[in-house]
Formats: sequence, structure tokens, C-alpha cells
Amino acid sequence: MDDAFNQKKIPLAPNGSYFTGHLNDFQRNPLRFMQTLASKYGHIVRFRLGPLHKVILLSDPELIKEVLVTKQKCFIKSREVQSLKTLVGEGLLTSEKDMHMQQRRLIQPAFKKTHINAYAQDMIDLTEEYMSKWNDGMETEITKDMLDITLGIISKTMFSMDFKEGHELLGDSVENGMKLAIKRMRSILPLPLWVPSKTNREYKQVAQALDQVLFSIIGNRRQNDSHKEDLLGILMNARDDEHGTGMTDQQLRDELMTIFLAGHETTANALSWTIFLLSQHPEVEEELHNEIDSVIGSESLKLEHFQRLSYTQNVIWESLRLFPPAYVIGRQVDEDVEIGGYLFKKGETVLMSQFVIHRLPDYFEDPEDFRPARFENNFMKTLPTYAYFPFGGGPRVCIGNHFAFMEMVLVLACIAQRYRLRLIGHHETIKPQPLITLRPKPGLKMKLEKRELGVRD
Repeated sequence: MDDAFNQKKIPLAPNGSYFTGHLNDFQRNPLRFMQTLASKYGHIVRFRLGPLHKVILLSDPELIKEVLVTKQKCFIKSREVQSLKTLVGEGLLTSEKDMHMQQRRLIQPAFKKTHINAYAQDMIDLTEEYMSKWNDGMETEITKDMLDITLGIISKTMFSMDFKEGHELLGDSVENGMKLAIKRMRSILPLPLWVPSKTNREYKQVAQALDQVLFSIIGNRRQNDSHKEDLLGILMNARDDEHGTGMTDQQLRDELMTIFLAGHETTANALSWTIFLLSQHPEVEEELHNEIDSVIGSESLKLEHFQRLSYTQNVIWESLRLFPPAYVIGRQVDEDVEIGGYLFKKGETVLMSQFVIHRLPDYFEDPEDFRPARFENNFMKTLPTYAYFPFGGGPRVCIGNHFAFMEMVLVLACIAQRYRLRLIGHHETIKPQPLITLRPKPGLKMKLEKRELGVRD
């Protein structure tokens, strides 16, 4: 290594304890901790989580681009993400290097525009089916509603299951799996799974339950040889260009599990935050309703309305800016590498937080304000690439980003066409809870107010 860039030192955050470093502050409130460091040290700072775990926080788009794109081969997924392998296996989220590239090539056709457009009507129909049990003045837990709706959509588009079947087969196991995975990720020294602890036993039971369901679905589909154009059907028919081979049942199981988890909770949380923000900003809500009444009126929502719902799309973009469900990206340095003139050493962790960077005044005027109009006139094209990256970036950018965005816009349009939602209680009590994704804590209890279809506010 050249001594020249050894002279460029990464600032070290002081005041950490001798043994735990900054672990207590980080665990107490990771969002505030990262924001404070970025505010004080700018684009790069190093801190410790425990006696040996060194972490580098990046808050500069150019440095992030080097990690995610230019020199991405020098990095692997973080330890926390790797810990999810016990649940999701070697899917796109956790696989590395050549295997990741091979799997991504196989899976990419499932997310072509033609396939995504074909799922639009399912997204609309399932949302309207769910809303059929809503009525004027009803109080509801909107966070649970969004989880139910997105579970129904992913079950339908992935497995051609109806709402009830998807919930009965997968609902509880997926939710329990997420809770146990979070606990395991947050543990500084997670016990090996062969240790018969209570948590490990529960974890194994949930994984086995999910395996049983997924392998049964895959087996039935292979046996019946049906050519359904759902995600499972497309993945089963995918063939490697070089060898002409398809995925094994295990590979299918791992990718289905990954897509299911990634396409369920993240979208539900994004929609929950969007509905919360609208309830707190009546002028934005009115503008949204005006567009929906103008574009859709009293008709049923259709795919062809999607492109014309430009303000609705901007509402989603702005919500993803303030409360990105994927609020931090972690990488582990796999080989010593120079980034921006700094030496990153093998084994160190690199964190890049969308939550932090999306709120920097360098790129966003009045960054704490909820202002969807900022995304007009191709605003995103004026930004450095990694000043706004709610779906990640580089070769590992979220493969379902267009699917998820369309789903969020269509579900929101369905709801806003028929209802206003009012928060019950004080908005100050709602805090972002950084688990695997960014959830509203303690949940969103809301009251439904019926709107007249096609009538301007």
C-alpha cells in the first residue's frame, strides 16, 4: 500500500467507553446517533461497537458511490445481513460475488416492465377487496392494514394465491420470522443455532414452518407443470444463458423467501409513513385528493392512470426521502481498499444511511419539511446519484424497486380516492423504530373519513 493515503486519517468519534465503544449510544437511538456524527464530522467518521468491531459512517454521495459501484467488489454484505442467512438462505439479499450475479441474471426477467404492469390490476383489486370491510368513522390500525394488504399482494403476484389463502399459509410464520431475525441481528454475539436456547428453538421452528410451506408450493407446481405467469412461474422457467440450467428447489425457496420478506414489510412501512405524513399535512392531502379526483374521478383505478398520477408519485418519493424503510446500508470490507483517499481495512464495517443523507440541507432545502412538490421538474436528476437512494444502488440495487413503487402509488391512490385518514392521539408520540426496516412506533391508530368519489375537496 502507498504511504500517501495512509496520511489521510479517518476522524475517530471520541467519548466511547473502553470496552463497549459507542455501542450503548448506537443501540439506544441509531438514527439520532448517526445524524449527530454526520452533523459533527461531515462525510466520514469512524466509531466502535464493542471492543473490536470498527465501523465507518459515510455521509458523502461520492464516497458512497465508490463503495456501492466503483469498488463494490472489495465489499460484502454486513455481518447483520449475513446473520439472516439462517432464515432466508442464499437469496439475492445475502449471496455474494459470482453467485449473486448469476442469481440476479436469472431473476431479472421476473421484474421486466411487462410483468410488473401485468400485476397492477392484482394490486388494485386486492386493495379494494381489503377496503370493502372499511366504513365511515371506523377506527383501524393502519400499520397492520398495510402489512395485510402487501402480504395479500405478494401472495397473489408470487403464488397466485387469494387473500385468505396467503394469510393462512404465510402470515404468522413470516411475522414471527421477522421478529426473531431482528432479535438475532441486534445481538452482539448471537448464539450458534446448535445451542438449544429458547430463542434458537423458536427460530428453527419458524424456519421449518416456512420451509414446509414453500417447498410444498414449489413441489406442487413442479408436479402439476402449470405455466402460471406469477413470479414463481417465471422463476421456475428461468434458465442460465451459459449452461441452460434452472434453479434448484433450494434456490427457489431462498429467492422466494427473500422476495417475500423484502417485498412485504418494506412496502407496508413506506405506505404507513406516507399515510401518517398526509394526516399531518392537510394542504398536501388536499392536493393529492384533487389530482386523484381529476385523473380518476369516480371510475375504478386502472394501470393507465398510473403515469398521470404525478403528484401522487411525488408524495411517495418525498415519504421515502423522510422515512426510507431501508434506512441504512451496511457493507463489510472484504479486502483493504482506498476510498476517497482513506484506507478501509479488511473486516471493518461501512454504514451508509439513507435516513441521514436524505435529510442533509446540502441537497434538500428545508429537509425536515414534507414537501412533495420538491420532486417536480426532474428534481432527482439535479442531485448527486447517492444523495437520494431509497432503493439502494449499484449491482445490488433493489431488484423489485419498480414493482414496489408502482404498488405504493396504486395502493395509496385506491385509499385516497375513498378515504381521508385521521391520526388518533398526538403525532409527537409516533417515532421511527429502526428494526430491519423503519417502522412507525407504536403503530398508527387512525380514523377513516369517507370521501365522495370524484368530488373535489
